[in-house]
Amino acid sequence: MPSHETDYLIIGAGAVGLAFADTLLDEDPDCHITLVDKHARPGGHWNDAYSFVALHQPSATYGVNSLELCPDRVDTLGHNKGMYPLAKHAEILSYYSKVMTERLIPSGRVDYFPLCEYRGEDGGNHTARSILSGEEHSFTVRRKLVDGTWFKTSVPSTHKPAFAIAEDTRFAVPGDLPHLWKDTDNLPKHYVVIGGGKTAMDTAVWLLEAGVPADQIDWVRPRDSWMFNRKLLQPAQHHIEELIQFQVDLVECASSSETGDEMFAKLDERGTMLRIDPDVTPKMFHFAVISEAEVALLRQIKKVHRGQRVTALEPAAMLFGEDRVDLPQGTLFIDCTASAVPFEVLGNAQPFFNGDRITLQLAQSPFVPYSAALAAFVEANFETDQEKNNLLPPAPLTDTTDTYPYAVMANLMSTAILSGNPKTNAFNAKSRLHPTGPAVAKMIKDGDPRLAALGEVGPKIQANMPGVIKLGMAAKALHEA
Repeated sequence: MPSHETDYLIIGAGAVGLAFADTLLDEDPDCHITLVDKHARPGGHWNDAYSFVALHQPSATYGVNSLELCPDRVDTLGHNKGMYPLAKHAEILSYYSKVMTERLIPSGRVDYFPLCEYRGEDGGNHTARSILSGEEHSFTVRRKLVDGTWFKTSVPSTHKPAFAIAEDTRFAVPGDLPHLWKDTDNLPKHYVVIGGGKTAMDTAVWLLEAGVPADQIDWVRPRDSWMFNRKLLQPAQHHIEELIQFQVDLVECASSSETGDEMFAKLDERGTMLRIDPDVTPKMFHFAVISEAEVALLRQIKKVHRGQRVTALEPAAMLFGEDRVDLPQGTLFIDCTASAVPFEVLGNAQPFFNGDRITLQLAQSPFVPYSAALAAFVEANFETDQEKNNLLPPAPLTDTTDTYPYAVMANLMSTAILSGNPKTNAFNAKSRLHPTGPAVAKMIKDGDPRLAALGEVGPKIQANMPGVIKLGMAAKALHEA
């Protein structure tokens, strides 16, 4: 069995593990890092995602700190027209390969074991098995094991449907759709999109933009969802005013509301939140970001099945328990029911730092790469677990309108903690992954006249905090129940 030594053994070479490794490489120039991952190349779940997937939010704050993800330009075509680019599937995989081959490995301080499954700790050493050869590897970890798999990301291609599928039923996952051209004599006459989340929205948009008439699409949406309006979440260096107003909207609407639903209704009035059907009040919120143009497209689909979950599929029908919906023969059913972050991890929050183990979670919702990079900075620059955990209490991963105010409250508290510490405040000012830090730091350096308006934001937030905390604590009780 080959033996290896390392300071940090990171399980997972996806967005989380790579963001942590990238920052740690700079913050601790003496450490050695090893990454172990099941996939054949870097990028984690992006390897399994459908080919037309793209980031929800602009690429300016995604990836790793040391390398820009997309050109700093405005899209001129499509449903993202007028906004900054959203990295596509191929771009994201290429980016992470570049991070590994041009940044991490050339440092001489990083080892990478692809197609290798972490097996656990045995007798003080950690073991991993090569998936193809079966060869076992032993790792002596001088400092810490870093778990980059807490999110347990699920995508349609690796997800098992929770319903029965009868023989001869045409069934697909989103990644199959771009291959329909290979059998043009047998194209579906009808399509059913199953799922209410962002994957289902992406799939419905893809079908419509590919030319499928809206009346040839049924959509099963057990729950409708609220989404952030993407035009308000553009890169801070270009649209700092909108980002600040977005934060003020959250605070003011939370402070003046008695329930999460009331808060969302007020955010809807301001255009901060979007929904597909203006006559339906969503109860789901998974931090999805969408454009107004995409919403307009999705509203073209009128055959929507709400409030029920599919229990079985047949070649010309779908069943909701005892209820049967007849469909054209040979309908193609597209399973979009995988949850990008399975919400069963809700109850698994634990300290980031616990002895010889680091569990990478959310420091602020929903900023996954930023949270991992921040954890690496904290690990390298603070001494005790107590110090580190005081700076990084895990942020809640909420999924309903009732519980989202808890995430708003937790993010504001986290911001206060981090800005109050000189080291973490300085990190945020230079971190590419932080939504506003570098932009504000540049404005201060340049004496930007917009600073006067920004100076009014702090007092607004402070004045609204009692109301935010009242609603947030009520939401916290619901979340923990």
